This record gives sequence, structure tokens and C-alpha cells, in this order.
Amino acid sequence: MRVLLIGANGYLGRYVADRLLADPAVQLTALGRGDDADVRFDLATGSPGALTRFLDAVHPGVVINCAGATRGGARELTRHNTVAVATICESLRRSGCGARLVQLGCAAEYGPSQPGSSTAEDAVPRPGGPYGVSKLAATELVLGSGLDAVVLRIFSPVGPGTPAGSPLGRLAEAMRRAMQNGDGELKLSGLGVQRDFVDVRDVARAVHAASLSAAQGVVNIGTGRAVRLRDAAAVLARVAGYGGALHELDVPGQHGQHGQGHGPGHGAGHGHALGHQGRPQGLAAIGSPRSEATAEQLAAAAVTPAYPYPDGCGAWQQADVRTARDRLGWRPRINLEESLADIWMEAACRI
Repeated sequence: MRVLLIGANGYLGRYVADRLLADPAVQLTALGRGDDADVRFDLATGSPGALTRFLDAVHPGVVINCAGATRGGARELTRHNTVAVATICESLRRSGCGARLVQLGCAAEYGPSQPGSSTAEDAVPRPGGPYGVSKLAATELVLGSGLDAVVLRIFSPVGPGTPAGSPLGRLAEAMRRAMQNGDGELKLSGLGVQRDFVDVRDVARAVHAASLSAAQGVVNIGTGRAVRLRDAAAVLARVAGYGGALHELDVPGQHGQHGQGHGPGHGAGHGHALGHQGRPQGLAAIGSPRSEATAEQLAAAAVTPAYPYPDGCGAWQQADVRTARDRLGWRPRINLEESLADIWMEAACRI
């Protein structure tokens, strides 16, 4: 089976490529903007006609799109996440290759969820920011294309290679700096947020399974279990061997309370660290596309969401993963502690 992989050098794409290369039945061709791609092509600016000619020449049986942007303004996100997918769909319609399309979507397409609920694929999407809107528009293009296609809505991917700008990446960096500097206290913010963390290697397995399946429509890829960042911080402290106190600053909407220090195995109290108009001080918000911070800010505040949450997902997200089980035969295998241990191994190498 010949597979065309778009975005093989991204965080998810690298693991998808590794998974596909481990399958002796797969002949893999990587298409992307970088010099190390087998074929250089920019989906945001390239024409459908040019991509069609390439598809007709290579004749893949499956096209997997892992490309896209997570940061930038609305125009940039639309160009890389929506226009690029329109180019893929139009090229596949024009081509005679008849390839199946596996598109990687994201949980931000759903927007906020009711605490305690599991979001199924038939939920009405209400994305809370430009990133989610751009990805939802791409999903709608795929579903309306008439192609043999499936969209995998990935919840919160974690594991080795986790971007430093992600919540858990920032948390690991802040803990690394605390240990390097001998700090006995680590100040964190916004740890009440709950997300469905799924290991990036399990995501790669799901993409592989989707490429071989006949499933169409939308399929959630997560663990089916929301985890507080507070609990993830405690697990990370344990695997890192950090014996200092985790001091949690405020949670949005709670004012006038003083923070309380706790050991890494306990929950944390809520302090107050909001500036004017309720905006957080210190490190920029979770998922903020333009977040920048000094080393001192990173050490002082690993995760600082404001309301509404910059990733557009609110305080809670948890996937209903029954469709992935029933239609892909897929279940997550790697637990969060193992994912966090791998994140910490990379961070520790910089101590």
C-alpha cells in the first residue's frame, strides 16, 4: 500500500511516519515544505492542479494529512488549516488515484463541554477560538467532499516531543528550572483545567488503523478520561523526583484567596494573580498562539489560563471513544504516567 503522508515533520506527523515505516506493507512518501520531505509542496500556496499531477504520478492508496498550524492569527490559521485542506480535497477529486483520505482534526473543534460529560462525535461543535474554527471548517470540507475519508478528532496529545509551549511542556520546563536552581517551591497557575490526554504514539496507532479501515465520518481519539493539570503536575513531580512544594496560584473567577503550598502528592490551594480586567500575570495563557515568557516567568508560573480559555475548550474536555473502539478496533495503551516520564526525560537532559 502506497501512503502519501503530509506533515511528516510535525509533532504528530513524526510518530505517524515511524508507525507507517514499521509496517512492511506500506510504501511511504512524505510531502511537505521542508527540505527533508520526499516532495516539497506548500499546501497553503500550491495549486490543486499541481498536487493533482503529483497524485496521478505517485498514485497513493491513502493520503494522511498531519499538517497544519496551531499558532498565529486567524488569517494564518485559516490558510494552513482550512485552505490547505480545500487544496487536498480538490486535488483528490480531480485525481484518478481514488485514494482514501485520513484527516487529523482536533478536540478544539467541539469547544467547551459540560463538566463530567463525555463528548461524542454527534455533539454540535461550538469552537471557542480561531484555531478550532479553522479546524472545524477543514472537517466540514472533508465530510462534504464526497471522498472516501475519515476525520480523527485528536484530544490532547502528550508524550515524547511534547511542544514546550503546551501546558504539560511548560510544566516540565518550569519543574526543570526549579530543580536546576534548587528551588524548594514551584508556583503554578490554572491547574484546575481538565483535559483528555492521549499519548502521541497511541495517536499514531489510531492513524494507522484508520488508514486500513473503512470508517468514514468523524472518530474521536482520546482516552475517555479527563485529568486535572493539578494531578498531572503531581505525577510529573513524582517521576522527576522533585521534592519541593507545588504552590498553586489562582483559578479564574476566584478572588481574594491566598495560595497554599502543598507537597507534590497533594492538591493545591488557590491564590490571586490576576492583573487588570481579569487577565493573568506571569506566563501567557494555555494554548496562546503568541505566548512568550522569560526564564523567570516560566519558573514562576507554568500554566496560566484565563477565562475564556485560549484553546477555546473551557475548563473540561473528555472524549467518548466508543466509535474508535468499534470502528477502528483501537484503544489507548500508554498511560499518562508513562507519557509524563518521557516528557520529563527530555526535560531532564537540559539540566
